[in-house]
Parts: sequence; structure tokens; C-alpha cells
Amino acid sequence: MVKWHVSLSKSECKKIRIILRSKKTSMETKKRAQILLDVDEADGRAPESVSTVMKKRGVSVNTVTETRRKFAENGIDAALFRKKRQKPPVTPKVTGEVEAHIIACACSSPPEGFTRWSMQMIADKIVFNGVVESISDETVRLVLKKHNLSRI
Repeated sequence: MVKWHVSLSKSECKKIRIILRSKKTSMETKKRAQILLDVDEADGRAPESVSTVMKKRGVSVNTVTETRRKFAENGIDAALFRKKRQKPPVTPKVTGEVEAHIIACACSSPPEGFTRWSMQMIADKIVFNGVVESISDETVRLVLKKHNLSRI
């Protein structure tokens, strides 16, 4: 017995067909779209069984049931696409303020006895000034490259 029923409207079917034709859509999304078409109960059609859809699409029972559940509870977008992450898993160490300090340091005159700043010298100066706890010379290089700056 099916717990979650899928009944697609004409506009939802049209949206699914557009997604299936798109070359930029991931295979995961396309499989979920095909599953929704297979289990559609609109217009009095009998949906395919879970085992038939499993074999036909090469997915697990969970994929079929979860796709049905997400559609029934939250709609077509929740069933087809993954949820966007609210914040990154690790907060970035280099913020706009840190970038500004790196650029200011790179644009200032180098220490006495040097003709220009090295990446490691900039990183050490930023840590010494207390802007960040630690930073690598590679991160400094990437910030300067991002802003198209050289050390000269």
C-alpha cells in the first residue's frame, strides 16, 4: 500500500519535461523527475509499483519512497532538488577586513633591508598585527591574485 500519493498537474509535468531535456541538469535530478513521472496518479492512471520503478530507473527503494514523500509534503522543487545549505561548514578565515589588511600591507613600503614584500612576510605581519590568528603565505598569494596586485 502506498502512503504518499503523487498527482502531477499539467504545469508540473511540463516543468519536469523541461528539466529532463536540459543538458545542465544533474543525473540525480533527472532520475527523480523520471520517478515522479512513473508514479504519477493524475487522470486516473495507475502508477507503476515501487519495484518496477526501482528496476527501470536503477535506484533503491528509499530513493523512490523519499521522492514520493518529499513531493507529497513539500512540492515538486523539494522532490527534485537538494536543499541549499544555509551557511558553509567552516566559516572563512579571510573576510573583507582581512583582505583589506593584506592589501594595505602589500602596498606599503617593505621592511628595511628588503626590496619587496614576500608572501610569508605579509602573512607574518598580518598575524603579528593581530588581524588573524594564523594565515598561510598561499592564502596571501590568492588574495593578492584575486585583486590583481603584485608585490612590487
